[in-house]
Amino acid sequence: MKAALVQLNSSDNPDTNLDQTLAFISEAAGQGAGFVLTPEVTNCVSQNRAHQEQVLQPEDADRTLAGLRQAAAAHQVWLSVGSLALKTGDADGRFANRSFLISPLGDIAARYDKIHMFDVTVSENESYRESAGYRPGGHAVVADAGFARIGLSICYDIRFAYLYRALAQAGADMIVVPSAFSPVTGAAHWEALLRARAIETGAYILAAAQTGTHQAQSGKARQTFGHSMVISPWGEVLVDMGTAPGVALVDLDPKEVAESRRRIPALNHDRDFEGP
Repeated sequence: MKAALVQLNSSDNPDTNLDQTLAFISEAAGQGAGFVLTPEVTNCVSQNRAHQEQVLQPEDADRTLAGLRQAAAAHQVWLSVGSLALKTGDADGRFANRSFLISPLGDIAARYDKIHMFDVTVSENESYRESAGYRPGGHAVVADAGFARIGLSICYDIRFAYLYRALAQAGADMIVVPSAFSPVTGAAHWEALLRARAIETGAYILAAAQTGTHQAQSGKARQTFGHSMVISPWGEVLVDMGTAPGVALVDLDPKEVAESRRRIPALNHDRDFEGP
């Protein structure tokens, strides 16, 4: 299977972002990709909740989701929509950070709401409280795409190894990690975390990322780390896209998953223990 990562520099304008994303999906399909992956918050990178209230839509009315479903069908590709920021109708007004796996027919094969919220203080000048604007999900998801079983995760989830072990033990051969990683934590931890999750699970890790300074009509412009990556089941970096928006292709071989897990069958070696 030939997969393509799409690295985006999304703004806080969903319509403009959709045009850019569709162009990259077309480019990827034209190069032979059968599986295309976009980053976290493909539709809107914004830290301004009032602006999000104006431009975001619920799932059934979201123009980005509709356009991406049409693109998957038009190009006959599997599409991992890394995530979309969506209205939920929740009483507290919080949004969903929701990932979608779209089939080559344009159907929604799976949904996943980000479980772990990015509530951190990176430095005196950089802090995030994702849970103030987004409600956490509560269900892990593995979906059958025919060529592989795909485990779904989003960004900050990468720091919680137990989720990835559960996905792998549920049959995931490939795990997606769409992200909008902080430049500070990205430089320190991004590659190490992705490689660790691949080594622990013996799965391909595919991480399409946002990159650069994100244009904002309202509020403070956000910056993200970039460096979309693909990690082999043995922990090798197969793709590192650096910091430019664009498309990168990679060949994925499910036999590599089986071979890695045969060599180190750690997923079968769990033991109960007491303490600490």
